[in-house]
Amino acid sequence: MKLSVGIITYNEERILKKTLDAVKEIADEIIIVDSNSTDNTVKIAESKGAVVYTEDWKGFGPQKNSVIEKCKGDWILLIDADEVVSKELKLKIKEIIDDKNKYEVYDINRCSICFGKELKYGGWSNQYATRLWKKDSVTVSNNLVHEEFETKLTKGKIKEKIYHHTYLTLSDYITRFDRYTTLGAEEYLKRGKKSNFFNIVINPFFKFIRMYIFRMGFLDGIEGLIIALFSGMYTMTKYFKLREMERNRLLFETKK
Repeated sequence: MKLSVGIITYNEERILKKTLDAVKEIADEIIIVDSNSTDNTVKIAESKGAVVYTEDWKGFGPQKNSVIEKCKGDWILLIDADEVVSKELKLKIKEIIDDKNKYEVYDINRCSICFGKELKYGGWSNQYATRLWKKDSVTVSNNLVHEEFETKLTKGKIKEKIYHHTYLTLSDYITRFDRYTTLGAEEYLKRGKKSNFFNIVINPFFKFIRMYIFRMGFLDGIEGLIIALFSGMYTMTKYFKLREMERNRLLFETKK
């Protein structure tokens, strides 16, 4: 078996069909670990021939490790449920797994689609991310969010694009915003990281300036402005939630 495609899902019906259609021609198997989705995610996945496992949510790192363990292919393509492999990338992956490879681990050019528009500025374009590797060449950290892909091997780069459909609508962004800021705060609490005035007030402001001005997010139009504003708010909200968690933990310990 040459290629296993691994995906973790939770309520991903919005784009999953497109994601699966893009890889079905090159995948020998598609393995999905679903976290008790309440929409049509599992139904769509099974209709496309994916093997679906249902597991309680453990955090992004542990969940991705779980899907990797279930993959049997010589190569693993681990993608997000909202990432769509381009036709050019599909041909490149096929070339690599057909023994025309120089490396055992590859970073892929990840381009973001936000609110229906490909972002080309603000730090959102050409974000290379580890997505393809020979089995047992990569390990994933157990971070609850923003997991890291770790390897001791030299990585190759694939310039062909994978399109990350980050947020379809503003409502979609806000829904994910709440979940991800909570997970980020929980991860920081676990690491013993502290909230302070700088992280809650000053850091978000500079994040907006960096994205919108220095990285020229303004060239992406209104979408560039909205994503830069909300990125600053994301940082502020994550650290404020951390502050609340710190206080709640302190209150709990005091009551003991």
